[in-house]
Amino acid sequence: MLFLYEAIGKDGKPTSGSIDAVTEDVAISSLQRRGLMVSSVRSAEGGSLLEKNITFFERVKVRDVVLLSRQMATLFEAQVSALRIFRLLGAEADSAMLRRNLMEIGDDLQSGSSISNALAKHPKVFSDFYVNMVRAGEESGKLDETFAFLADHLERTYEVTSKAKNAMIYPAFVIFTFVAVMVLMLTTVIPNLSQILKEAGQEIPIYTRIVIGISDAMVNYGIFLLILFIIGLFVFWRWAKTSGGRMSTARAKISIPYIGNLYRKLYLSRIADNLNTMLGSAIPIVKALEITAAVVGNEVYEKLILESVDQVRSGSSVSDALGRYEEIPGIMRQMIKVGEETGELTSILKTLSRFYRREVSNAVDTLVGLIEPVMVVALGLGVGFLLTSVLLPIYNISSGVT
Repeated sequence: MLFLYEAIGKDGKPTSGSIDAVTEDVAISSLQRRGLMVSSVRSAEGGSLLEKNITFFERVKVRDVVLLSRQMATLFEAQVSALRIFRLLGAEADSAMLRRNLMEIGDDLQSGSSISNALAKHPKVFSDFYVNMVRAGEESGKLDETFAFLADHLERTYEVTSKAKNAMIYPAFVIFTFVAVMVLMLTTVIPNLSQILKEAGQEIPIYTRIVIGISDAMVNYGIFLLILFIIGLFVFWRWAKTSGGRMSTARAKISIPYIGNLYRKLYLSRIADNLNTMLGSAIPIVKALEITAAVVGNEVYEKLILESVDQVRSGSSVSDALGRYEEIPGIMRQMIKVGEETGELTSILKTLSRFYRREVSNAVDTLVGLIEPVMVVALGLGVGFLLTSVLLPIYNISSGVT
């Protein structure tokens, strides 16, 4: 059970943190053996419902982990002890969740745990990739270089991922605006105009009847349609959480015209960068592939990498194992093959990573440039069609009367 404590240290300064213990008495005894004067101990699970909900939604941002890695690299280079580093950074962290996790890591280090094992207890903050990189740094005695590598790697990943996500924000906003305008017109403007057409008693064109029918359905049954839409979203969300759903959505994500190409390049960049970073830290190729599969972020690529791991274990080369899949382009397979034959695989992977990062950046810039005019034209055509469908018959009626 996890307990939170406040105490006075040997130097007379107040300190706080968390400790794992069977009971509160055992927690107090453990703290006292560390030379702490305990002022309060409480269960970490005993917070209010509001506190639990806040904790549930807490997330540590990638840029916070990047900054943390930079700071740790600097402090390790300055020969500061690991315990002091985590205590210091934990006290200064802006994120409450990160501050709490760093304090717990400090407690584990004080209890004799290794840094990698202490980090592994916090998978929401430190991924398998991060933990294994730190473990390799511990074994080589180059933790300062390891954290510098991690900061560089996370920064590159964050930059590419953020650019891809930001490219989706604008079209999502335009689509939302388009739908909102259509709904507003169909529920407020069209009903008033359609009433004039119905009272005129003249024949209404088929396209106008379709628009009026959609408008009547939204006005009379809008709440039911909204409920059905919400239920549909919930069912889709639950399905997307299943194994088959995750695979289908992952496949769809890389199959959408143009946008799918952007995602494929993003995942290929992530694969090359992860493998380059881990192999450069002397992590075995099989372990590097397994970790890359876990952090690639797409079920399709995760599955093919894990299947490739079995091939590599059986004696196959990485290029031959990955080359069996159409999701891995030929240029990537050929370059990896050259790297294996020349013993320069990490250098080749670094080149591939740079290449695909540039490709993602260029694809995002092109996509943003194309989306703006396309969305504006689509919005104008949609609104124009609705108004024309109703205003044109009204104009014909008024012309006939005149």
